[in-house]
Amino acid sequence: MKRAPRPRRTANLSESIHHQLNMYAIAASAAGVGVLALAQNAEAKIIYTATHRVLEAHHHYNLDLNHDRKADFKLGYFYSRVTSGTIRSIYASGVPANGVEGTPGSPFLAAAFNRGTAIPNHHRFSQAKARMAYQCDGFIGMCAQTTSFKGDWVNARDKYLGLKLKIQGKTHYGWARLTIRWEPYPTYKFAAVLTGYAYETIPNKAIIAGATKGPDDAVPHAALSTRTPTPVTLGMLALGAPGLSIWKREEPVAAMSESN
Repeated sequence: MKRAPRPRRTANLSESIHHQLNMYAIAASAAGVGVLALAQNAEAKIIYTATHRVLEAHHHYNLDLNHDRKADFKLGYFYSRVTSGTIRSIYASGVPANGVEGTPGSPFLAAAFNRGTAIPNHHRFSQAKARMAYQCDGFIGMCAQTTSFKGDWVNARDKYLGLKLKIQGKTHYGWARLTIRWEPYPTYKFAAVLTGYAYETIPNKAIIAGATKGPDDAVPHAALSTRTPTPVTLGMLALGAPGLSIWKREEPVAAMSESN
């Protein structure tokens, strides 16, 4: 006759072992938080491109904001000379579904934002040509013999254009930085230069004019620490209490190297 199996005894762990297991769990959780934050931040960032593109008269520049080899916006320099006078204008326009942020008075006059301004800025976006800087003389339109200038971009240095674009059906915001100045006699023309542009990878998230990276691009920190903790390796866990003491000793060393 087989004997009935005896009930298993419950092992009573000492208080020190409980303490060690709790410390292992805390260390593993801290390391997990850092890995999770890194995975999230890999998707949340600003894509910035530095450039130096001079806008030439009678030409336009195709701005590919998100580098998918497709034009998202057009920056152009229009010039026309007739017997009654001349007209010059620098303009920006978006391809279908994209837009340029206008001024409070008109979406067809592009706003010139200062560095640090949030985009969007509660102004209407225009897909059609939004004039940035406009000059005319003679009897053309609203000009009457004397030279007339219009637009927020006349003699503007390092100002920012507010941009809205669609990526896979979702709205993203960006900026383009330009300097536009009027050159008087003997050239009588605009000198316009595009010096950089950027966009936010998170849909519907505002971007700050001039920002080349956001707070989400920084190296993440654990919730209970001002720095990323040194992850606990399997070798340290196998060592038990000695391994934990090694992990504790390495932490101040990492903090010192960051402060120096």
